[in-house]
Amino acid sequence: MTSGLTPEQAELAHAVRRFAEGELADGALTRAHSREYPWDLAAKLSEMGMLGITIPEADGGVGGTLMDAVITIMELAMVCPKSADVVQAGNFGPIRTFAEFASPAQKERWLPGLLNGTKLISLGMSEPDAGSAVTELKTTAHEDGDGYIISGSKVFSTHSPHADLFLVYVRFGPGTNGIGSVLVERGTPGFTVGAPAQFMSGEEWCPLYFEECRIPAENVLLGPGGFKKQISGFNVERIGNSARALALGRHAYETARQHVTERTQFGRPLCEFQGLQWKFSEMIVQLESAQMLLYRAARDGDENGLPSAFNTAVAKLACNEAGFDVANAAMQAMGAYGYSTESLVEYCVKRTRGWQIAGGSIEMLKNRIAEHVFDRRFSQRPS
Repeated sequence: MTSGLTPEQAELAHAVRRFAEGELADGALTRAHSREYPWDLAAKLSEMGMLGITIPEADGGVGGTLMDAVITIMELAMVCPKSADVVQAGNFGPIRTFAEFASPAQKERWLPGLLNGTKLISLGMSEPDAGSAVTELKTTAHEDGDGYIISGSKVFSTHSPHADLFLVYVRFGPGTNGIGSVLVERGTPGFTVGAPAQFMSGEEWCPLYFEECRIPAENVLLGPGGFKKQISGFNVERIGNSARALALGRHAYETARQHVTERTQFGRPLCEFQGLQWKFSEMIVQLESAQMLLYRAARDGDENGLPSAFNTAVAKLACNEAGFDVANAAMQAMGAYGYSTESLVEYCVKRTRGWQIAGGSIEMLKNRIAEHVFDRRFSQRPS
């Protein structure tokens, strides 16, 4: 995992791995299958400086690089996948957008709790009729005196069963330029967090309902015209998605590699059968190739402020496919042991499958990559 890293980055990787193996290995399987958010774990990771890694020190963060965050999330995921979810929530996605664009007053009010692991922010973006076509969202924000009235609904919001604060994409007016975002706290009158539903991985989400929900004007994060700023930061969220997908694939690979080395059938270790040798050869090529593309995207982000859409799309596609393909192959190599919930391998299969959809489906990523290849825009809307 340290190939291609600087000496300082390699030392960070070793330090995170030592911490994870010493503090997080015990209980990793139980955490992975728990529906509860691990608040105690979040506090511990905060104390270790693993939340807010890329957020400036002036705002209470660590002031590190995107590569630092990628290294941290991958080393944790290799030992305890749920820990990587907590680091994702404390570095990528809505917290990153919030830290980038929040006013000083908004940061003072909410950022300390988000960074010390006692609060959690969720993103309200997808709607029943607006998934990949996010600009077709219908949730509205109408100005009303010194505040705004929010009406609409959201689905598939990560951490919504446990979040205290919600960053909600809304429509202030028509067209893309009419889209912005607001901050809504749990318990605000007119805002209802619905009954939890469950993904295949066991992760829960809740529908969000806004029925004449009134918020003060100071809860506007980005007003009309803010959509492009918000979506530009989405490339960073995709880097976190990519890092976890690849790390879980590698976790499954290492687990299966040990299994086929030790497991004996027909009087021979499984690793002596050529079919499995070829399978593991293909697995490691996928993992190593995707790793280089992920590092390229992260370095691009550190050098230019944000990773390019092309580098991000290539990295996420490679990591999503490598993570799932390798985890699935590892499960097959382990047979019933890999399929059992007594191993994290089956969890890795289910989790990596979801990341091929979340944060930009692999089909949408291929569309974006093709636009770069042919240097033209391919609209998905009917002409």
